[in-house]
Amino acid sequence: MNDHSLKNPEILAPVGTEGSLEAAVYAGADAVYFGAGACNARRGAGQFTGEKLTEAVRFCHAHGVNVHVTVNTLVRDDERQDVANTLTEIAASGADAIIVQDMTVLRMAKEICPELQLHGSTQMAVHNVAGVKMLEDLGCSRVVLARELSIDEIRNIKEQTSAELECFIHGALCMSASGICYLSAMLGDRSGNRGMCAQPCRLPFVCNGSTYALSLKDMSHIAHYGTYREIGVASLKIEGRLKSPEYVAATVDAVRRVRDGEPYSEQVLRDVFSRGGFTEGYYTGKRNHTMFGVRTQEDAKRAQSVLSGVRELYRGPRPAIPVSMHAAIKADVPSVLSVDDGTHRVAVEGSVPEAALRVSLSAEAVEKSLRKTGGTPFAVQSVGSEIDDGLMLPASALNALRRAGLDALYDARAAVQERAIHSPDLSVHAERRNAKPALFVRYASAGQVTPDPSIDRYSLPIEELYRHPEYISEKVAGEIPVLVYPDDEERTEAILRELKAQGLRYALVENIGAIRMAKAAGLIPIGGSLLNVTNSDAIEAYHEMGVEALFISFELSAPKARDLKSRLPLGMIVAGRLPLMQLRSCPARTDKGCGSCDGRPMLTDRKDAAFPIACQNRRYSTLYNSVPLYIADKPLPPLDLYGVYLTVETKAEALDLIRSVKASEPPKSPHTTGAAFRKLL
Repeated sequence: MNDHSLKNPEILAPVGTEGSLEAAVYAGADAVYFGAGACNARRGAGQFTGEKLTEAVRFCHAHGVNVHVTVNTLVRDDERQDVANTLTEIAASGADAIIVQDMTVLRMAKEICPELQLHGSTQMAVHNVAGVKMLEDLGCSRVVLARELSIDEIRNIKEQTSAELECFIHGALCMSASGICYLSAMLGDRSGNRGMCAQPCRLPFVCNGSTYALSLKDMSHIAHYGTYREIGVASLKIEGRLKSPEYVAATVDAVRRVRDGEPYSEQVLRDVFSRGGFTEGYYTGKRNHTMFGVRTQEDAKRAQSVLSGVRELYRGPRPAIPVSMHAAIKADVPSVLSVDDGTHRVAVEGSVPEAALRVSLSAEAVEKSLRKTGGTPFAVQSVGSEIDDGLMLPASALNALRRAGLDALYDARAAVQERAIHSPDLSVHAERRNAKPALFVRYASAGQVTPDPSIDRYSLPIEELYRHPEYISEKVAGEIPVLVYPDDEERTEAILRELKAQGLRYALVENIGAIRMAKAAGLIPIGGSLLNVTNSDAIEAYHEMGVEALFISFELSAPKARDLKSRLPLGMIVAGRLPLMQLRSCPARTDKGCGSCDGRPMLTDRKDAAFPIACQNRRYSTLYNSVPLYIADKPLPPLDLYGVYLTVETKAEALDLIRSVKASEPPKSPHTTGAAFRKLL
């Protein structure tokens, strides 16, 4: 039985086509999200632009459904005008919120239309209290949490933050934490951060006997709706902008049924779309081999058997908007109907009543005609009337009056509310510096470090510095883990404070939450490449956050990097194995757990290329590329820092790589130039 003192979370549905828009709205969604233009994380889905966007918003608002527009990809400097145009169009359409990843989009949206709500995308990989608070500080009213969190971790975050939280409740799971997956970009020139992920994780990758070691089953937490409600989660999000209208309708209907205390069929959901069933591994925190699965031919066949039944869920509008009506039928004047939904009130005129020949018009007859709202989103709660004696109005006239009243109310609800919209300042006021590049080495362990005065700066993980404080100096930065889940947040902050007390000044940060952690400990943040900086505005945004130096995204090409403007020292990685994925569900884990794993398993693809996996203190794992990046011998942009990213190398291998970079020598072994000279970003 529902506790009516608690607020129901919003049911947020994915939309990729006009068909799925109708399916979401008619099946009972409270809100929808879709893309507008190229700057969204599902370019393969249909986009709503121009008049199509405005009509979609009008349709949704008329049916009581909010609209969140995704503008959640990385952008380049040369795309800023297009982004401004898109944001202006979204603001003018009357959409309720935008979902953002790039700091440029966030800053520009606030400038163009302060009334437009900002939601931090799951592409920002926010997974802890510090990350949510950081986005609150930046003006986000809502944060879409990472899908890898357990329900207890979500509860922890909610208890310590005030922003609205949005959580995924059903749909596909990315193997990597979203926004910091580069597998598609590095292996196939299609960046997930640009909305073009080719989903190579669904291909055969072998690890510890598993053939599809990077393919997770879809999540389905619908049965736990009440727990999300009790925690105070604001919105429950269904993944699937590339899915069919039937998928959208079935999942929306299932969540709505649970909300209303009705049973739903998980089997129907499995038949519509699954990968051998669903997983609750992240929800419960039981992350094991049972989370993995692929879509089979049997899965696809079962879908055909349920589609016709599912289509019945969205044949037409659901009468869910309560309205009250009042009819005034007076002699010698047009009949008048007022319709009120609690926010909008409209009045329409109809036919002039005639004198009754035998039976006068009754209040009961008027109410019977006015309550017929089929084919509209309205449900009549009450009907009042004032009727002069001795009058008659045909049923056809009453029906016409009702239709006119409901049409007028529909239009009033659909009307675009005017907002103040401003032209953004697209100029970049910072200039590039042309300093002599300094060498920055990222070490994975203290065992790789060799004293070398030619290394200008370096970093070590904070756990390594905590165990080896002798390495603390002006040159060193403590690397905060890419992922710090809520149970480790307090300990991580304590280590940072301890290192600060021992003389550490800098922290290497790879996540927006880590910036807040570093500053809270009194450390100066140096931004890593996983912050995904690809434009000058984002650089300025991080400068304003207190970041002292910044590595650009390794998805950005060298020619584009050359044009960046900055008041900060900028760097790029020129050598080392790039981190392709951050994995909370380790593909090397067996049904017996971690067992005798040494923390460095290997994963192989269809061509027998081997990808190292490095365990990060059994909190998460990092998948590295099969071959190292090496561009130190190529013409590079005149940046301030050239980075060597060490991972699984031995001390001797690390030393040899550093020497090669310093000498700008050609590579000595198989390598990749990554995205540096490709048209990826």
